[in-house]
Amino acid sequence: MTTAKEIQTIFIKTYLKPTLKEYGYKTSGQTWWKNNGDFFTVINLQNSQWNSKEELSFCLNIGIALTALLADNEKKKATYADLSVHLREESYLTEERLQSIKDKRGWLGYKITNTTNLNEFILDFKIDLEENILKTLGQLNTLKECIKFYEKNEFWGKNLKRQIEESGIKID
Repeated sequence: MTTAKEIQTIFIKTYLKPTLKEYGYKTSGQTWWKNNGDFFTVINLQNSQWNSKEELSFCLNIGIALTALLADNEKKKATYADLSVHLREESYLTEERLQSIKDKRGWLGYKITNTTNLNEFILDFKIDLEENILKTLGQLNTLKECIKFYEKNEFWGKNLKRQIEESGIKID
């Protein structure tokens, strides 16, 4: 019998990595980033520490990292630790989508069991990733647009503005 982890590994290899690559993301492990000039968009897959062979849960940590503040001296790669804004996938989903998936969610976010139908899981996940998350991230082309989008989350919006100001980045 196939384990939940094996199903997740196939999902990452056959759908997630190729899709994010198609959208211009580079990868290292379970973190993907895209250079947008003054900032990088970052998507990180985080597994739950309580996962088992029969069932696992994972989430996507999504946000932006200011290029000027990257730990990478060459400014070619952003990591989860570089994020100026840390939000989970649900922050990028429509209210209708959140309602339609609430019974399918795991304790951390997405749920895969050893009986999960991979094709059905991918079709459902594709709605979140391509029609919601990547669509939203694709509309964030300037820091001004990022500030406007993240202002709806008071804490992260203020944190982003503060980091931009402290680093001396000019916003057009």
